[in-house]
Amino acid sequence: MLQTANSTSAPQTDLAFQRCINPTCGATYEANSVRTSCDKCGDLLDIDYEWDRAVLPKKLSEFEAMWNQRTNPVRFSGVWRFHELLPFVPQDKIVTVGEGQTLLQQTDSVGDYVGMNHGKLHLQYEGMNPSGSFKDNGMCAAVTHAAMMGAKRAACASTGNTSASLALYCSATRLMRAVIFIGSGKISYGKLSQALDYGALTVQIAGDFDDAMIRVKQVSQELGIYLVNSVNPFRLEGQKTIMFRILEALRWEVPDWIVVPGGNLGNSSAFGKAFSELKALGLIDRMPRLAVINASGADTLYELVERRGVRWNGGHVNMDPIREYNDLMDREGKKADTIASAIEINRPVNLKKCLRALDTMDGVVRQVSDQEILDAKAKVGAGGFGCEPASAASVAGAKLLRREGVIAPSDRVVCILTGHELKDPTATVAYHTTDQEVFNKTLGSRGVTKASHANRAIAVPNELDDIIKAIQLYS
Repeated sequence: MLQTANSTSAPQTDLAFQRCINPTCGATYEANSVRTSCDKCGDLLDIDYEWDRAVLPKKLSEFEAMWNQRTNPVRFSGVWRFHELLPFVPQDKIVTVGEGQTLLQQTDSVGDYVGMNHGKLHLQYEGMNPSGSFKDNGMCAAVTHAAMMGAKRAACASTGNTSASLALYCSATRLMRAVIFIGSGKISYGKLSQALDYGALTVQIAGDFDDAMIRVKQVSQELGIYLVNSVNPFRLEGQKTIMFRILEALRWEVPDWIVVPGGNLGNSSAFGKAFSELKALGLIDRMPRLAVINASGADTLYELVERRGVRWNGGHVNMDPIREYNDLMDREGKKADTIASAIEINRPVNLKKCLRALDTMDGVVRQVSDQEILDAKAKVGAGGFGCEPASAASVAGAKLLRREGVIAPSDRVVCILTGHELKDPTATVAYHTTDQEVFNKTLGSRGVTKASHANRAIAVPNELDDIIKAIQLYS
């Protein structure tokens, strides 16, 4: 529902504006306008603020006082609790369904698998959000802005999680209708069921996510529908708060590494923006390093950064290698293909913003196989936190970086688990199954040859003695 605050100390909200990320352009636009790119140069936009006029805490620990206002829906939200750091909307216009009640879990069992010293590996579990993924952090901000703009329909292209989140917010608030675009065969039933159940208008096109993204942008422009994909800069404002909650859980100490799966690159972009702002405002004294982990079947960022040398370069990104690689994918008909469906994207819309984040956070990019992803996923699950395959890319990536010596065993590392295990139960069941045919059909075609950490069911006769013997033998 649309929740309103009763606080009388809301920060000013005329501080916000939209700014082109291209330094040679730098065009600005008012916050109360709908656009996903710069009118002048076509580049991406940031939400920026006149911070010198903002009411800000002198130190981050002052946000702990917001826990005393838990009866206020704004401060109950794990996003809007940090309203002072994303003050683009008056508190009485905020949309919230209680998102952001997520958990940072320190885990030695997964740390042992990665190769970390005890006490050093943490998992940020965003699957605890209302729709089961991190998307709710950004969606509440985008829907808030959409409502401010009087939108009656909101649209997205999705591999599943974005559509589930948009559908939830539209259904719960009844402020607008959700229109979602999905590709053919590129969405898990766990995610599709949410969009359908929440009443979204679902449009399935012949193509993959990248095709759906092209069409939803065209349709949104043609019909005047509010677009909520992460090309929308307000989405990323909400996603910044994942980092604020991590700092809060770590008693406001900055970790050494943030490791995140790389799909459309909204999270990595938002995280870079969050820490850049906190550092500029004097609220932290150093930046963590960033690791963005691609699936090997959807490795555009890895290809461009690690193999073709593409860099932020102060905002002057060399576009030639990017165009060349896109042309190569077109000529070869290359489509993203990974069991980690949430990051099954070949043309990430936030590429430039991610390059900026990698620059400011001294970041690295790696790719991991579906085999490595599913093995890591099994270890995360065995530790008590089931996640969807894409989430486990962060743990697989941390293990790879630890093996390479890039991450030290004594570093404090936070891996982002982006979505709940039940988002894609098919992959989980196939990994642990005793049915080789099911395993081969679901996973074998993706190069997964074994389930090293499978927890398989034990088949026994329906006889009490046999059941007891099996339990005694295996427990």
